[in-house]
Amino acid sequence: MAYETIIVEKKEGVCRITFNRPQVLNAFNPAMSDELKAAVKEIASDKEVRVVVITGAGERAFMAGADIDKTISRWVETTKKGGKVRDDHKVYFSPNMLEDLPQPVIAAINGIAFGMGSEIALGCDIRIASETAQFGQPEIKLGIMCGGGGSVRMTRLVGKTKAMEMCLTGDPIDAKEAYRIGLVNQVVPPAELENAVNAMVKKLMSKGAVALDYTKKSVNAAMEMGLREGVENEGRLFSDIFKTEDAEEGAKAFLEKRKPNFKGK
Repeated sequence: MAYETIIVEKKEGVCRITFNRPQVLNAFNPAMSDELKAAVKEIASDKEVRVVVITGAGERAFMAGADIDKTISRWVETTKKGGKVRDDHKVYFSPNMLEDLPQPVIAAINGIAFGMGSEIALGCDIRIASETAQFGQPEIKLGIMCGGGGSVRMTRLVGKTKAMEMCLTGDPIDAKEAYRIGLVNQVVPPAELENAVNAMVKKLMSKGAVALDYTKKSVNAAMEMGLREGVENEGRLFSDIFKTEDAEEGAKAFLEKRKPNFKGK
């Protein structure tokens, strides 16, 4: 598929998705929604892709949020005409789709991540931010609220107190504060962002694809389940993973004092 609002590059097991509307700070619009859905669907079934990296084009923004005229204003008019925003909203790209991928997803946050940009970053598994990055859910300033899971994931990641402050005021936080509250995994100088992301990619690529998938499933499920239910779910995944060739290879490689050659089977 030919993309216009994003760039999709696959190389040596890594798929890199770049939001590519730098002239409007990579703002999210219906066309980008459709293209992201198509790209993620393709990645989900591509066994050659081991890790996904998501970033924004240019030096200023990861994603500045949604186009007001193409999304917010449209939904206002839809409601005026008796339509339901929920029906339209359901067909849009959702950060849920990133959580559902079997591959780990790294957000390389190279600038502002507001609104949907913040929500997409929150839907990634690992977040590495440039010192120039900022995070915010400014929807409240438009008389609306988060719609892409921002208020929910923010609460689960950083706790109710800070999530309430960010979502009720709409005020952004810088990368240093994002790291302090546990919103991001790393903060690095802008010139070092690519190296930091590549180092994380290398770590993940050395692991078995099935183990990464099952671990991701367990951690995400733990956010939804009670303690005992989560432990039981982990136990089922743990049991199932011993049916894989990678489990056998991992044990054998350890005993033979060599690096394992995982095949994702």
